[in-house]
Amino acid sequence: MADYMAKECMVTGKKSQVGGRYSNRTRATQFNSGGKKRRAVNLQKKTFYIPELAKSVTLRLSTKAIKTIHKNGAYKTLKKAGLV
Repeated sequence: MADYMAKECMVTGKKSQVGGRYSNRTRATQFNSGGKKRRAVNLQKKTFYIPELAKSVTLRLSTKAIKTIHKNGAYKTLKKAGLV
């Protein structure tokens, strides 16, 4: 088994997306050969202590998932995501 972590949020499932480089207005007024750009998700490595399990878990989460955990609690959010 490789020691590889995907660039994906473990709770929300957010991944990087591919999008355009220029707005439609810029494209209409000048020649741009920008092509596509990969937009990375804002992932953070966080450690949470879960008192229900009496242990700490380290997760790779998007900032939206961190806000969700702070709002709803770690155990409830991780159980809903299927990580606990």
